[in-house]
Amino acid sequence: MGSIPASPTIPCSPRLRVLAMKALLLADYKKLELADVPVPEPREDELLIRVRACGICGSDVHGYDGSTGRRIPPIVMGHEAAGVVETVGGAVRGFAQGDRVTFDSTIYCDNCFFCRRDEVNLCDNREVLGVSTPLFRRQGAFAEYVTVPARVAYKLPDELPFEHAALIEAVSVAVHAVALTPIAKGDTVLVVGAGMIGLLTMQAARAAGAGKIFIADIDPSRLEMARTLGADLTFDPREADAVKRIVTASSARGADAAIECVGATAPIQLAIDSARKGGAVTLVGNVSPTAEIGLQSVVSRQIRLQGSCASCGEYPRAMELMASGAIQVAPLLSAVAPLDEGIAWFQRLYAHEPGLLKVVLQP
Repeated sequence: MGSIPASPTIPCSPRLRVLAMKALLLADYKKLELADVPVPEPREDELLIRVRACGICGSDVHGYDGSTGRRIPPIVMGHEAAGVVETVGGAVRGFAQGDRVTFDSTIYCDNCFFCRRDEVNLCDNREVLGVSTPLFRRQGAFAEYVTVPARVAYKLPDELPFEHAALIEAVSVAVHAVALTPIAKGDTVLVVGAGMIGLLTMQAARAAGAGKIFIADIDPSRLEMARTLGADLTFDPREADAVKRIVTASSARGADAAIECVGATAPIQLAIDSARKGGAVTLVGNVSPTAEIGLQSVVSRQIRLQGSCASCGEYPRAMELMASGAIQVAPLLSAVAPLDEGIAWFQRLYAHEPGLLKVVLQP
């Protein structure tokens, strides 16, 4: 079994007198264990947070088998989380023990060229919570406690349940992608992929002023969910005339903008083929390290291709949209379960069990 290097006991919180905590440890690829690991100690600029809810992201499921190369064992995964401040580092201001918080998954340095430009998602020294690569290892939130720099934390409104707050990270990714996409009031927007991010992106696009929203996916249950959440038309991209139908439904020109939320050759090409001349295609999905595109189609039709990485300060806006009901997350919650059931839920998600969208674990 893999192990996590020991860390000292936390002396600064009178409420915390434990040396170890329960965590869902990826000990090896396809091997999760509910393990006792050391409680992390916060640095001067960090918060120790008692995790109350942590969502299983699609990237965690892909990391489970090593296919992404970004979850090198041993690692405690989990980056979509919320909880309560347990301990406040000595240099931290603005937070107190007992505060209800969520936090960004992007750990940025706040000092490099990009951070000084407020492009923190592009930080030269960027690390991601619950991710391990040859360059860094940052333990995540499938555990009773987690430490994060205070600069990435946000206070939660009292009325927001922790299981909903755990989805703010995903909402912020959708809001960021839409913010990067040129969408004028009344535009037709195609979203490719009706997974968690796609369904949130669809709602964010509507909130940004889109007129018609189309969504494409191969899963009928996800398309049904998209219609429930307000999609005007849904499409199965496996149908031979899918592109023709999308273009026809878009004033016979094609979608003004397409946002791709899968990250593979076929769905990316669908987004490109379905966009109008002079339209924009934003790439959010990141499952495959490489993909092929129809270069001549992009160049000759002057398609704008835009990548979208994580989020960049959209947490407050994400919370506003959730509070107003413009973005609904409750229908996307498939299950809320204790951490000790996490192994079984990972296996069900990895097996692509029909009907499962978001599972939130509660340590």
